[in-house]
Amino acid sequence: MFCLFYLFSFSQTSSSPIQENIVPNSGFELYSSTPIGWFYKGKHFTNVVKYWSSPTAASPDVFGPKVRVPKHWAEKGFGNQKPKEGKSMAGITVYGCEDGKPHCREYIQIQLKEPLVIGQNYYAEFWVSHLVRSLQVDGLAMYFSKTQISERTDALLEKEPALQAERVITGASSNWVKISGEFKAKEEADYLIIGNFTTDSLTTMQRNHYDALKYAYYYVDQVMVKKAPPILNVPVRSDDLSNIEIKKGKVIRLKNIFFDTDRAELLPRSYSELNKLSDIMKNNPSLVIEIRGHTDSVGDQKYNLALSERRAMAVSSYLNAQGVSNLRARFKGFGSILPIASNEDEYGRQLNRRVEFAILEE
Repeated sequence: MFCLFYLFSFSQTSSSPIQENIVPNSGFELYSSTPIGWFYKGKHFTNVVKYWSSPTAASPDVFGPKVRVPKHWAEKGFGNQKPKEGKSMAGITVYGCEDGKPHCREYIQIQLKEPLVIGQNYYAEFWVSHLVRSLQVDGLAMYFSKTQISERTDALLEKEPALQAERVITGASSNWVKISGEFKAKEEADYLIIGNFTTDSLTTMQRNHYDALKYAYYYVDQVMVKKAPPILNVPVRSDDLSNIEIKKGKVIRLKNIFFDTDRAELLPRSYSELNKLSDIMKNNPSLVIEIRGHTDSVGDQKYNLALSERRAMAVSSYLNAQGVSNLRARFKGFGSILPIASNEDEYGRQLNRRVEFAILEE
């Protein structure tokens, strides 16, 4: 999928390209809900760590000020490490399927702020620290996917990564090690997944502790993906929002607006599209629009109506924060009463779950 460039770095400093990091919540500091316990299912991590998710049923962990590590795990050393920066970090099991523990492969996944640009070089890095009593391995890697991965099992994801550690990741106790390098994107991938995508038999392993556990576990912190020079000029597509015709009565669908399931908070991937709409509003000061939220027909009709209104309001609020008056960016929810496709299949339901805007005044 990508040209592979591997670089395994022990350096504590780096000269990163001067570009925006397109990984939101890169240090795992933001929570959707308070992490008051320990994670035993992938959905626990997904529900707690903002914007991040578990792509499988396996259960990655988060460590932070309010996380309580159970005694029998704390006795193995879990939670003794301090984050690379800030107050939080993630943790994943990356080896031990043949003779280790359940959930021998754990991964963490996030939607990027913008898709990768085909042909663009990228610089990427993430920092890891080895759980002292666990096994030491190579193979920790970054994989980029066009679509979100959502597996119902905790099985190994056999993928071809864009960036991978070539040597066994050791490092002294409590030290952080940087895995970094460059790659060239060959498709417009939207998601980043971190973990070990290699089978146990092809993963190099070593023990460094007399009482070693039967699996490998690493903490993860400070994830970065940036464009590397030269920066490509990307042609604007004909259907791009910036090319719309401003005409009273016209209804335009916003193509890249994302929310978590059953939630009304905008995901960072939405900002690029909404910034274009904000620019349109600022460049046309007499323009008045109505943001309209829609859902599919699954579930309670009253709930869907309320959800669609909250999502429309979230878009309007974002525009307000960018300096667009709420008198010019009104909002309304329609629930499921105005479908544009059949609700009998998932494809049609996906089309019906949408946010659009109507031009009220030019």
